[in-house]
Amino acid sequence: MKNKLEGHVSGLKADQTRRLNNLYRRKIPPEYIITPDLCRELLDLSCEIRRQIGLLVDRHGRVTDVLIGDHAAIVIPDISHYRTAAGRLRGIKCIHTHPGGEPLTRDDLTDLSLLRLDLMAAIIKTRGPEMFQVQAAHLLPGGSDQAAHKILGPLSPQELDIDCDKLIAAIEDELGQAIPLRKAGLQKERAILVSVTTAARSKAEESLKELAALAASAGIEVVEVVLQQKKTVDARFLIGRGKLSDIAVLALQHSVNLLIFDQELNPSQSRSITDQVELKVIDRTQLILDIFARRARSREGKLQVEHAQLKYLLPRLVTKNTAMSRLTGGIGGRGPGETKLEINRRRVREKLDRLEKDLAAIEGQRRQQRTLRQKKGLPVASIIGYTNAGKSTLLNTLTRSSVAAEDRLFMTLDPSSRRLRFPRDIEVIITDTVGFIRDLPRELMVAFRATLEELAHADLFVHVVDISSDQYDRHMAAVNKILAELELDHIPVILALNKQDRLTPETVERLAGLIGGIPISANDESTLIPLIQTIQERVEELMRNNADYGPGPGANGRGRLSSPPVLDEDSG
Repeated sequence: MKNKLEGHVSGLKADQTRRLNNLYRRKIPPEYIITPDLCRELLDLSCEIRRQIGLLVDRHGRVTDVLIGDHAAIVIPDISHYRTAAGRLRGIKCIHTHPGGEPLTRDDLTDLSLLRLDLMAAIIKTRGPEMFQVQAAHLLPGGSDQAAHKILGPLSPQELDIDCDKLIAAIEDELGQAIPLRKAGLQKERAILVSVTTAARSKAEESLKELAALAASAGIEVVEVVLQQKKTVDARFLIGRGKLSDIAVLALQHSVNLLIFDQELNPSQSRSITDQVELKVIDRTQLILDIFARRARSREGKLQVEHAQLKYLLPRLVTKNTAMSRLTGGIGGRGPGETKLEINRRRVREKLDRLEKDLAAIEGQRRQQRTLRQKKGLPVASIIGYTNAGKSTLLNTLTRSSVAAEDRLFMTLDPSSRRLRFPRDIEVIITDTVGFIRDLPRELMVAFRATLEELAHADLFVHVVDISSDQYDRHMAAVNKILAELELDHIPVILALNKQDRLTPETVERLAGLIGGIPISANDESTLIPLIQTIQERVEELMRNNADYGPGPGANGRGRLSSPPVLDEDSG
């Protein structure tokens, strides 16, 4: 047990310092918030030094910290060494003086929530014969429709025996009721989605809906969604500290272990928020990176994702960060003088260098493959589009392949190439690429440059649009924006308006006229004939205008498409 005063200790007399240090010897019975005689002693000392005094008390009634504030507040030091588990409180209560006579403040209740304290209590000076009252607050178990806290008192000196230990045990019992169910059932992470925006509410809600779909794709259960509109965004926490307190209570009530922010958090904001709440905190970018890490199957895909993750993580490494602990177990340290943080950063940079060399080698291999394709004179048509628009399903139906395709965002990560053969001895390479998304993370744009470079060598884009989505126009705009950023907006595009089966024929006809695309159902090959004919016409036009493309290998005895087109089983 330490015997050191925390906070504003300058200017104290030797006798005052001695009396304050003696508080470490006091012990409070577990059934009491605090004893009346200790209340009087604290209040007398507080009035004498004209500063607030606080005590942190564990469940055995021992004083673990003596805190000296100013005339208006105390500052609770780092208490992360008091570990918490799901459904558990911190295991300490905070009792402090209010010599000015004010009740518990908003800051007091915020600290109660963010730090998951057992109890927050204020000793309030009064003008009555007893000279003081005690007001206390504790967190309330239950759903988000209930109040976050319960206020007890003001209590007189005779009312301080409230069976405090039994009250805290009952609160934890209620908080922990969902934990056995989670252990016995699904092991999904449980998350609260958070958006802080200065934009229109409707736009923020649309983005949160997409964030929820991303979370579902990552196997995360979304418990609550919090949207805060502000005129200006908090530079330190992004979200207001009071709102962060409410979120901390929600997380405790619903056994949530993860906060996902729709906006990208800079390293400083990420650290500030994680210092305030006992939860894992990630943003939209990190969620997308996590999904990509799950989906990567090829060596190239794994290298690209790992490169992107490390680039994202490097500026966010801090002393308390445990995310890179698995990388510090090897050899190669520079000696005892090097901190763990320096080791983490150095090893991340070293690994990034190795990954960049490997990715450069892959770029060389891709250049060789492109050279071979060009020698064979095969045009390339790349299927592009917003994530989950149906690109992989279209590739599978066109070529009778079995590329993984599910109704989930970013189900396909590694690009796939197949051959499609048309009548009149024409053959084309069809490639399926990673899906695009609004605000595609910069780290992914850099890491996937080898994959994205494949698009630069396409002769034709087949842009698949999910017209059943009410956001189809924004999805199209996002794809076009990324193509412009990659300087690929000069390549010819065929619009394939997918999922027409989910709309009425009248709506499909109206949208086709408005957008100018070809309606299809990617999983129904009978609807693809107009699209195949259009691709064939565009390819023939390319071949007429480019002498590099020959007649193709269709005359070598392998099957052709007759008219109307028949789908080829060749997977190339």
